[in-house]
Amino acid sequence: MANALKIISTLLSYPSKDLKDAAIELKAAVLDDGLTGEPEKALLNQLIDDIASLDVYEAQERYVEMFDRTRTLSLHLFEHVHGESRDRGQAMVDLKQMYEAQGFELSVSDLPDYLPMFLEFASIQIENEREELLGQTVHILSALRQRLEKKKSIYANAFQALEAIISTQADPAVVAEILSVPDDDPNDLEALDAVWEEEAITFGGGQGEEDCGPDRLSRQMRAAKRPAPQPTVQ
Repeated sequence: MANALKIISTLLSYPSKDLKDAAIELKAAVLDDGLTGEPEKALLNQLIDDIASLDVYEAQERYVEMFDRTRTLSLHLFEHVHGESRDRGQAMVDLKQMYEAQGFELSVSDLPDYLPMFLEFASIQIENEREELLGQTVHILSALRQRLEKKKSIYANAFQALEAIISTQADPAVVAEILSVPDDDPNDLEALDAVWEEEAITFGGGQGEEDCGPDRLSRQMRAAKRPAPQPTVQ
């Protein structure tokens, strides 16, 4: 099991008192993790300390402002792939079926493409399957990391650690196209309404099975309906 992914999944989830209280256990898990190097461990420990230092309501308010009210920082992967197009619904179904085929139980309150859930699923895959799944998201993760760094958010640490774990390098051209979507102002309600009404985002790159754009993720989900691999211990 890739413990680093489970740790990052936890840190990117909605902050709770339980999460704050688990800071010591999380830091111990980071110390023992085999996927991360010392720089990544330091980044994750900083994020753990930061969340633990806040009042739980302050942490929750920050989280909602950052991820739930800002489309360009959404933690739902297909938001950055399909926007509001009809293709997003089918991609959700495909991803949900892939989870269920491997006995992975979904949280009732979360959509299948919610990043913390996706990372938890990836954490139980064998190495090559894990790399394949994460590699299809690296362009999105890189774009999110850069947006968070621009906002000087400590949450950028989680994405920096993720990129270091993933062997696939993000395509700069694809990342630039994702970043070309203007940042949202969560306090400008009229602008947010206009953004949500836009057409689905489409990215460059080839249209065949070998293209490296992030829309390949949803095709990968369709192709991934196969017997569950046996997880390995990291």
